[in-house]
Amino acid sequence: MGNDLYSMTKTIDPKSRKSQISKNWENYRIGITGASGELGKTLTKNFRSRGAYVIGFTHQSQKSNTKDCNGPNEWVKWTCGKEALLENKLNQLDLLILNHGINPQGRQGIHDLNKALEVNALSTWAILQRFESICLSNKTEFNQREVWVNTSEAEIQPALSPGYEISKRLIGGLVSLRLNNQTEEERNSLKIKKIILGPFKSELNPIGIMNSEFVADQIIKKSALSHKLIIVTPNPITYLLIPILETLRTIYSALTRRATFKTPGQ
Repeated sequence: MGNDLYSMTKTIDPKSRKSQISKNWENYRIGITGASGELGKTLTKNFRSRGAYVIGFTHQSQKSNTKDCNGPNEWVKWTCGKEALLENKLNQLDLLILNHGINPQGRQGIHDLNKALEVNALSTWAILQRFESICLSNKTEFNQREVWVNTSEAEIQPALSPGYEISKRLIGGLVSLRLNNQTEEERNSLKIKKIILGPFKSELNPIGIMNSEFVADQIIKKSALSHKLIIVTPNPITYLLIPILETLRTIYSALTRRATFKTPGQ
């Protein structure tokens, strides 16, 4: 049933689907978490202008407005810890962008840290696992689906927010670990990419340097590349350090994975 539901939402020729990704996104079904935030709104507007059908996932109550060409085609309200309820909508997607997050800034109490970990890392990780499971169990004649995970420059440098930094480094490390351990079958079913962003103006960061329009445009343009990293930042050091970090993670993952299979006598 799930596979039939996904197939019924498609009107695009599967042979041309790969080229659609890098061109106009027409008939592509895209889900965006954090769709009511600054970047989520701008991504939605950009994708819709390219012909995509966008589902906005948010913690806030939103009214769907089919006449609003800049907003999502439909809204889905969800809550951390109840990711299982999203399965029906996730099954309809070609691309899922995990973009939701909070920034406790200087607040470092237990509640603030737990909230940052839950929203920025654990809920993202839970949705990623569920979407990957859907992609594996509901295979179709179409090419692989995709998920893009917004981690942040905070993976490698301070963001003046300890809770934000810790949670973003956690999800960044988990996504890298998953990338490095996907089997060929899993890679063919789901392509995972990481979005690494520098500071841009939003409610999370009112003193950001970039604006959301520029960031969203760059994300979409760079997504056409085959690389697993989508980096948008004014900081040139990030373009150097993030690939190095990912390479080290890949090597470390491979070494520890091989060590697991060694017996004491070897």
